Amino acid sequence: MAESWVNSAERIGADLHLDLSEASAPGGRRAALTRALREAVRDGRLAPGTRLPPYRSLAADLGVARNTVADAYAELVAEGWLTARQGSGTRVAERAEPLRRAERVPRKAPPRARGPRHDLRQGTPDASAFPRAAWLASYRRALQQAPNEVFGPGDPAGRVELREALTEYLARARGVRTEPGRIVICSGFAHALRLLFGQDRSPGPGAGGGVLRGPLAVEAYGLGFHRELLAAAGVRTVPLPLDEDGARVDRLGRERAVLLTPAHQFPTGGPLPPERRAAVIDWARARGGVVLEDDYDGEFRYDRKPVGAVQGLDPERVIFIGSVSKSLSPAVRLGWMVLPERYVDDVLAAKGEREAWASVLDQLSLADFIASGAYDRHVRRMRQRYRSRRDRLVAALATHAPHIEVTGVAAGLHAVLRLPPGTERSAVKAATWQGIALDGLAEFRHQHAEETAMPVRDGIVVGYATPSEHAYGAALEALCGVLPPGGDHHR
Repeated sequence: MAESWVNSAERIGADLHLDLSEASAPGGRRAALTRALREAVRDGRLAPGTRLPPYRSLAADLGVARNTVADAYAELVAEGWLTARQGSGTRVAERAEPLRRAERVPRKAPPRARGPRHDLRQGTPDASAFPRAAWLASYRRALQQAPNEVFGPGDPAGRVELREALTEYLARARGVRTEPGRIVICSGFAHALRLLFGQDRSPGPGAGGGVLRGPLAVEAYGLGFHRELLAAAGVRTVPLPLDEDGARVDRLGRERAVLLTPAHQFPTGGPLPPERRAAVIDWARARGGVVLEDDYDGEFRYDRKPVGAVQGLDPERVIFIGSVSKSLSPAVRLGWMVLPERYVDDVLAAKGEREAWASVLDQLSLADFIASGAYDRHVRRMRQRYRSRRDRLVAALATHAPHIEVTGVAAGLHAVLRLPPGTERSAVKAATWQGIALDGLAEFRHQHAEETAMPVRDGIVVGYATPSEHAYGAALEALCGVLPPGGDHHR
């Protein structure tokens, strides 16, 4: 049987880059080769146990006589730098320790930043819960079944296998009405905004053009990073006030588009009620505008029935944007846009002629992960875990801080803790001193929110998904210890 390429590579040994520029020095090429090998072992480039190439291979690579290599190896074996055994070849001796890093790099390295003791920031799932075995199984199946074309330039629309899987899944789980030809794969929500508003950096002809123009109405509370991205694209954002039922879409004016989180308003919580969903579609039809639907936390609901996508009311007036950053992991850089037909060609032109962002193999893996049912199983399992986390947070606050009102907990991965007026800044500062990472509600407020006459409320945003299971109890205890004492709420 022919020898496998792995065994062949082991027999040949490691490739070596050796500097023989001192071959004219005393001792000639043999001495230069001996010094170069010794130095490679000494500074760690050749690790203990590394198998060296046979005499013939290294001699051919370096352009020296075979005896030169044999003599150099023999000298280093005698000195204890190398070992030579029949059938095992010549290897770097296990006792040949490289210099310590401090001896090779005399200057002191800067200290590494320490993370928080308790991470209660919103926006990230429990990294320890990533379904490694199921994802690996999907990756293997996808790789084995992948046609050869997969390993060429990628289609900017995304792999059809993933678009077909998403068509079925989004219809079933989110009430989205679409077809594979109207889905464009991206690397996440921020990438979708860049494509839509002209901040994409994809190489190639046609890249970089915007599809939509401002002004863009946005919720008065939301991710500042998204507003900064839009500002960099020259898009003016107009804040919409919020009340207990979410965005006041009746305040929409002459904007060309509106960005909403109707499944679970971020960060204040709560779904957009049916009458407001219908009203925003009526506005888009009357204005010839478009609704950007950020399906934030759409999969995670606990105390209410599933809320379908606004896109289902009018697929030609809504751009539906989702990703796996919360449901699976932000490390899997995959998201999607479900587009009205009139925008598909422009988005693809903005993206460029080739896929430059989303790994094709990851796309195929996610397609298998969804089609096999593993994605549904993972979401159901995490929904149960996060509901338990939410319940523990609410119970801890009821026991240790009953004066703190908890809102936005019917869905999602975070809660908003409303604080007595004037205490938000001191609470965030106290948390920082105690090694607790969390965000104040003010961090998410639009810079022009005061123009909406919306009342300012003190609060903190607590993510309950990020800590590992064993660390969560200590994180809750620490949180309760930094909350302000009782007082009247600003309701």
